[in-house]
Amino acid sequence: MVTDTDSSPGRRRRRPGNGESASAARLEDVARLAGVSTATVSRVLNGREIVSAQLRESVENAVQQLGYVRDGAARALASRRSHSIGALIPTLEAAIFARCVEALQKRIYESGFTLLLATYDYDPERERRQVVSLVERSIDGLVLVGEERSNDIYGLLNKKGIPYVNTWIYRADSPHPCVGFDNFQAGYRIAAYLMDIGHRNIAMVAGLTPTNDRARQRVEGVQAAMRERGLTFARGHLLERPYEISAGRQAGSRLLSAPRRPTAIITGEDVLALGVALECRARNVSVPGDISVTGFDDLDIAAIVEPALTTVRVPSEEMGTTAGEYLLAYLDNTPAPQKTELEAALIVRGSTAPPRTT
Repeated sequence: MVTDTDSSPGRRRRRPGNGESASAARLEDVARLAGVSTATVSRVLNGREIVSAQLRESVENAVQQLGYVRDGAARALASRRSHSIGALIPTLEAAIFARCVEALQKRIYESGFTLLLATYDYDPERERRQVVSLVERSIDGLVLVGEERSNDIYGLLNKKGIPYVNTWIYRADSPHPCVGFDNFQAGYRIAAYLMDIGHRNIAMVAGLTPTNDRARQRVEGVQAAMRERGLTFARGHLLERPYEISAGRQAGSRLLSAPRRPTAIITGEDVLALGVALECRARNVSVPGDISVTGFDDLDIAAIVEPALTTVRVPSEEMGTTAGEYLLAYLDNTPAPQKTELEAALIVRGSTAPPRTT
C-alpha cells in the first residue's frame, strides 16, 4: 500500500489543505503559495533584512495560511546551530535585569535567533544546573551575569565550544569576555560624592555579598574611598540584605536606632534605598534634611519618588544589546572586542544634601 509519505520516484506529495495537519506543510509549499523561491522563504524566516516588504508579507501570509512550522531539529542538523542563545540571570523580580534581557532578545531576534531564559536566585549550584540544562538544549551562545562562578561552568562551555559573555561586570584583566561596568569604581564614586559634600558618618546597606561579586565590589569601592579620607564604617553600619523593599526598611530601622545615627546611608540597589526612605518617613526623619540616602540602578521610580533618589544609572539596555552583538559577531566569525566597558553614571537628585553638622 502506498501512502502520501511514500518517497517512491515520481510520487507527488499532496499540497496541504485546510483539513490536513500543519506538519504536512513544507518549505516548498510555502514558496509555491507565496510565488517566491525557497531561498526567499528561508531569508524571511531567518529574519534577514534584505527581503522587500512585499515579498516578506507574501511569505508570512503563506506561512500563516498553511500553518507552516520549521523543523528545528532538521534545521539544527543542517546548519550545526540551534539558532538559540541562552541567558542566565539571578532573578526576574528585578526590573533592571528585565530591561537587559529585553534588549538582548530584541537584538538577537533581528538576526533570527531565539532567546532561552533561565534564573537561579543567586544560588551557585542552581546556576550550574541551569547552565547544564541550557547546554543540553544545544544553545549557540550564553549570556551570564557577573564573573565569579564554578570553574566547572567555564570548563563545560569551553569544552563544548559555546561562546559566552559575562555582563554587569567589567575587568580589563579578566580572562573572560565581559560587557559591563566597574562596580568598584561605582561604589567609590558614590562615597566620594557624599564625603565631598561633608558627610563623615556613613553607613551602607549592601546586597548579599557571598553569592554576588557585583555587590561585594561596590562595598569594596565605598570602603576604599572612605579609607583614603581616614574613615571606616562604625560598628553595625555595614549591613547586607536581599534586594527587597521590606529588607531595606528593616535595615533602615536598625541604622536609625543606632546610638550614633549616620548622616548618610549608601544602598546597593534602588529598592533597598526606597525601603530605607520609607522607614525614615515612618519615623519622621527628613530625607535629605536629617539623613541622605543613595541607591543604585536608576529604576524608573527613582526619578519620581519624593524626594527623587540620588543613584547610579546602570546601562542595562546597552549592556543587553552589546552582549547580543558580541555573541552574534563571534558566531559569524566577525571581529568583536572581547571586553566592553560601559559608563555607570552618578545621578545626583534630591535625596542627598550636606549634613546639618559636619
